[in-house]
Amino acid sequence: MPFVLKLFIAVAAFVVIMRVGMSILRALAQPNVPPAPGEMRKVNLRYRCSICGTEVRMTQANEELPDPPRHCLEDMDLVAPPFE
Repeated sequence: MPFVLKLFIAVAAFVVIMRVGMSILRALAQPNVPPAPGEMRKVNLRYRCSICGTEVRMTQANEELPDPPRHCLEDMDLVAPPFE
């Protein structure tokens, strides 16, 4: 094969590989699309009642950090989950 044909194939392969690589990096760099309003998202929050000690684990919410639930007529305290 002549040198010009080999050079053309090499340049074409380089362009294709660069475009594929850049599109993959661009897709990884974009943040996730936020869910639609009213749609539930997964959370892992634990709350404890400061009066009686009752604990609640919240697994789904419509916000990243929802308002704390109420127990014994008071807002519950957010407890940091151990080892997470």
